[in-house]
Amino acid sequence: MKHKSLFFFIFLLNLLDSLAQVTSRYSASNVLQQLERLNTLGSALYIAAHPDDENTQLIAYLANGRHYRTGYLAATRGDGGQNLIGTEIREKLGVIRTQELLAARRTDKGEQYFSRANDFGYSKHPDETFTIWDKDKVLADFVWVIRQFKPDVLITRFSLQPGITHGHHTASAILAMEAFRAAGDPNRYPEQLEFVDVWQPKRIFWNTSSWFFRNSGTTFNPEEYLRVDVGEYNSALGYSYTEISALSRSMHKSQGFGNSGSRGSEFEYFKQWGGDVVSNDLFEGIDTSWDRVKGAEVVKKFLNQALQDYDPREPESILNKLIGARSALLALPDQYWKEVKLMELEQLLLDITGTYLALNAENSSYTPGDSIKVSFEAISRSDVNWELEALRFSSSNERFLNEMSMERNDKLQFNYELVIPENMNYTNPYWLEEEASEGMYGVSDQKLRGLPQNLPAITGYVTLTLGDQVIEVPVPVNYRRTDPVKGEVVTPLIIQPKAMVNLKAKSLIFSHSAPKAVEVVVIAGKEELSGQLSLEVPQGWKVTPEFIDVNLEQKNEEKIVEFLLTPPSGESIGEIYPVIKVEGESYSREKVVIDYDHIPQQNLFQSSSSKVVKLDIKKTNAQIGYVMGAGDEVPEALEGIGYDVTLLDKDDVVADRLNSFDAVLIGVRAFNTLPWLAFKNTELFEFVKQGGNVIVQYNTSHRLVTQDVAPYALTLSRDRVTVENSEVKFLAPKHSVLNYPNKITSEDMDGWVQERGLYFPNKWSEEFIPILGMNDPGEEETKGSLLVAKYGKGYYCYTGLSFFRELPAGVPGAYKLLVNMISLGDNQTNP
Repeated sequence: MKHKSLFFFIFLLNLLDSLAQVTSRYSASNVLQQLERLNTLGSALYIAAHPDDENTQLIAYLANGRHYRTGYLAATRGDGGQNLIGTEIREKLGVIRTQELLAARRTDKGEQYFSRANDFGYSKHPDETFTIWDKDKVLADFVWVIRQFKPDVLITRFSLQPGITHGHHTASAILAMEAFRAAGDPNRYPEQLEFVDVWQPKRIFWNTSSWFFRNSGTTFNPEEYLRVDVGEYNSALGYSYTEISALSRSMHKSQGFGNSGSRGSEFEYFKQWGGDVVSNDLFEGIDTSWDRVKGAEVVKKFLNQALQDYDPREPESILNKLIGARSALLALPDQYWKEVKLMELEQLLLDITGTYLALNAENSSYTPGDSIKVSFEAISRSDVNWELEALRFSSSNERFLNEMSMERNDKLQFNYELVIPENMNYTNPYWLEEEASEGMYGVSDQKLRGLPQNLPAITGYVTLTLGDQVIEVPVPVNYRRTDPVKGEVVTPLIIQPKAMVNLKAKSLIFSHSAPKAVEVVVIAGKEELSGQLSLEVPQGWKVTPEFIDVNLEQKNEEKIVEFLLTPPSGESIGEIYPVIKVEGESYSREKVVIDYDHIPQQNLFQSSSSKVVKLDIKKTNAQIGYVMGAGDEVPEALEGIGYDVTLLDKDDVVADRLNSFDAVLIGVRAFNTLPWLAFKNTELFEFVKQGGNVIVQYNTSHRLVTQDVAPYALTLSRDRVTVENSEVKFLAPKHSVLNYPNKITSEDMDGWVQERGLYFPNKWSEEFIPILGMNDPGEEETKGSLLVAKYGKGYYCYTGLSFFRELPAGVPGAYKLLVNMISLGDNQTNP
């Protein structure tokens, strides 16, 4: 079987990911689900563009109700979206959203796949999307996943019609349709055939709904489509599939997609795009029993008997029947369903015997070349006595012999010491290891493409025997600790550099020629670290001292080291890079820890750098109050150019207390995330009325805590400008916001990243003055990106401009414009 090792690689990843949640696996209802799935040989692959695009109620229904192998292929990892739970954006947000998808799949029992496409931000048309994505490479990834997964049925979330939704959405449907035709053609992407065979899905559907027909002039008629009731109740699980769906969808926390479960019939509708025509069911005419596998009659007989005889009070009573099925499976020629069901069956053998296997590292992190102590725990909580024969590790060729019987409920424990190979990769997400473009991640290794995440750093393979049955069980080496509040916390083993160098500021703005301190956080990846730290700077910039000796005694100890950086006399933009030399080797990666309760802790080790900008910027002396919303890095950016910024909470937002500030800024999506702004908004308005200055950054119109986000009428919309270099017109060129204290010119609109802005108001009271006009190519001009109104003695600004992206990226013009907004009221010539 050509793809046997590759298939094991993929299946192993899904299996090891699920081991983080072991508690439900042994339940009687889950065993019943596994038995029914063993008797079902069908598969479906759902395809869309982003995390949270997938139809979780359909996935839950197909995986748990119909027992099909069900996957979701997301074209992107959602890097270009917004973050409702923290400050992470771009690649870091993509890591969060990847893990949220995996958490969703653990909930609804689907499997997860990706292409190499990079979510570059909102796109209004698939043609634009394909100018940034490498269409042929993304199509190759779609074909690759189809050839591995071998779905009977493909299902897309979005239609082929452009212009009614996100360009990425339509692009994913176009690619799905093309992949449906290409996957079975040996002349398409023949380089893949070293690892996989061609595969032709039976049919492809569009999973439609009335949503796609809104504002289209066409009425959605359910009678025209094949329909499936996904609202059924699963008595074994105690949930309807729509309730499971809500639990799954609620994993997309960074997108604010928490959902409440529903009960009762819920219909999904499908339009067939290709394949043999059906009228009643997605799998109509497809044999999803063991009859589709030649010579599998004995397998079918044993599994039917096991399902019929299953007693939840004595699950091990069906052991002999499952062993009979496994023996018959092993006798079959290698092919796809043999491999799928063999791995499912072996997992079930462990589950019905209550067999628990764990490998725990003594510490959470190590460096290549380190010795690592690993404890092994094994227990069988039934009368089935497995023989524990041997253990080997993926990191070495050494095989440890145990040869012990696992008696009922008798825990076995062993300790091992391994050496981590010097050439072991760091546990950085594999798609972030190579140079990326705006539209594509670089992944040279064909076998990695499509995978949701890295394999564990080290995996143990435990050999168990029972009579003539020999099973090798993969077990990841993890780190386990007991948290006094959360209880047991399991985190993936970390392989990290010997030294890491984090720059505290991701951008440094110099408005004069005086030097600034550059703080570098040196993190020891090993004990007794000694190294020499230096800072690489652009031509024309000066750094002192030339190097700094650093000594750290403990692993993971941190030390802040300061350099003085002097800019050139003229304007300049560049990058600085910290490098530490340890034992003759240079290290220049930072360590970023992403830690949220709903996903496993993630560690990123990427090249460390910061943008440095010398520009002619003037600012007034201002004390700034900042109300943090969903989370952004604007306060740090403002402090970086010399402002005093105070973070405010609910009790601080009182007009009289706010009078100590020259300006109060409201962080992104604050009116979506802070319930108290529903009544504290009037305090902000009163502060403005008394002569203050309030600047409100973007919110979405969905789930506002109040419609009164401004002292005058203001209606938010979904208007946005996604082309970051689109032309900007000055609608009020004499307004001080474009003139004081900095003269804003067209050059200040250069160099913006990802987008101009989003969720602009499209209706406003006449008191507001629109400042900027802009539009994406081929669209009408929008004028709501920056609105300024005089209210009483003060000024109120509402802006959808993406300062939360531009300031951390060190965009000079964004700094100048925001400084001018903060300075409103200081110049008495303001309109």
